[in-house]
Amino acid sequence: MPTTDRTTPSRWRRAVAYEAGMWRSLARWMFRRPVEVPPGAEAFGYVGVVTPILGVFIGLSVIEIPILELILRHTVPWTWVRYAALALGVWGVLWMIGLFASLRLHPHLLGEEGLRIRNGTSVDVTLPWSAVATVAARYRSLPSSRAVQVEDDILNISAGSQTSVDVVLCAPLQVPLPTGPSRPVREIRLYADDPKALVARARRQLPARLPGQDG
Repeated sequence: MPTTDRTTPSRWRRAVAYEAGMWRSLARWMFRRPVEVPPGAEAFGYVGVVTPILGVFIGLSVIEIPILELILRHTVPWTWVRYAALALGVWGVLWMIGLFASLRLHPHLLGEEGLRIRNGTSVDVTLPWSAVATVAARYRSLPSSRAVQVEDDILNISAGSQTSVDVVLCAPLQVPLPTGPSRPVREIRLYADDPKALVARARRQLPARLPGQDG
């Protein structure tokens, strides 16, 4: 008997939610309506490492649209094909701008209640300070470009295949991910444009059980 993939509806829901989040971010960015930072919290961006890459892709796509239109105008007799290609090209450019906007508008947040780790609208993990053992700055390169990667008991939330901050937990912890709760992890590695500043702020919030780690 044929089997059905029960994960397909959830994948569609995640894809729709991801797409909707990007378009909302694009609208907020265009109309200069940033997501508010809670009182007492500090924002730390992570988009610097991917800005040049996205900038190149957006620039090339903008150049490609009129070139493709010119080629199709002289080679394809069907007007609807040109319109479809134009719509697809514009959608692609707006999609990439929306991705950039989602990363800009949803930075990591540090406040009295804990460390909030984000990646656009798809990843949003809040760690209370009571769950954090140590925080340290260390650059690492990852073999994969996926933003979320779990290796053994380590969760990587990267940008541009890099992480720059290691957060060691007091005990294994499950965290919410786009695909569902993770397996228990003991360490979360994330990327921040200014890892030293993030670590210094985090260490000021950690409990007094960490002598000698005040920055």
